[in-house]
Amino acid sequence: MDLTVPEYAYMFGFLQADGHLQQGVGQKGKLAVELNARDIDLLRKFQKLTPYYSSITERTRSTNFAETHNSATWTLCSLEARTLLNGLGLPYGCKSREIAPPRNPFSACDYIRGLIDADGSVGYTGQGFPFVSLTTQSTATGAYLCSYAESITGAERTLKRNARDGIYNILYVKENAQQLAAHLYYPGCISLGRKQSAADSLGSWVRPTDMERRPPRIQWTAEMDRVLLAAPTIAHAAAKLGYSTSPCQNRRWKLLHGVVPLPD
Repeated sequence: MDLTVPEYAYMFGFLQADGHLQQGVGQKGKLAVELNARDIDLLRKFQKLTPYYSSITERTRSTNFAETHNSATWTLCSLEARTLLNGLGLPYGCKSREIAPPRNPFSACDYIRGLIDADGSVGYTGQGFPFVSLTTQSTATGAYLCSYAESITGAERTLKRNARDGIYNILYVKENAQQLAAHLYYPGCISLGRKQSAADSLGSWVRPTDMERRPPRIQWTAEMDRVLLAAPTIAHAAAKLGYSTSPCQNRRWKLLHGVVPLPD
């Protein structure tokens, strides 16, 4: 499983987010991935990529969300395969907070697409804006996505767990979502068919002429921080730096309260 190969990088990202590695008595155990039956084609691709015996089964059951739910499960029991996956960074048991980007070299674009296909969303908001999002409990995974997406879109995100359930909800909208989706869901890549279609559709959105663009986030430097701290008033600092008083006041507060380090 060479993670520099796009298909395996994608597969590993998907398994980290939506796979379940279970350890039984002795050397017994299994890897299982259960998806909606409509996504069974992806499980068949995983089966073809795996040089060990595995099986795909289907079942119908009742859930909290639907009286009738049809699902498909891919199961892999090989000890050698499970040991390899565990060594690459797929933990046994509860893993939501433990997963992290692989330690070995890997294809980042495909790995992230696997995470988003498993635990993210691609489409349009209720207001009709394109969006790409990822939901994760892992700080390492969330930080990696933010860093990678910033290198593609220029959009900076600050990781913060939501108060209700401690989850990171990382969201990109409008042009940032278009750029990210076009980069991740390139032609011919392995992906969930429905999310590939959703990603392809984002390119058709055009910003209305009367919709203002959000100004880029200020990249604060040590010299700018010194100006903020030395100025007699926020208004003086804002005039000297060429910004409005609101971001200057917010930055000064962070400096004085230790939220960000003081300049040398």
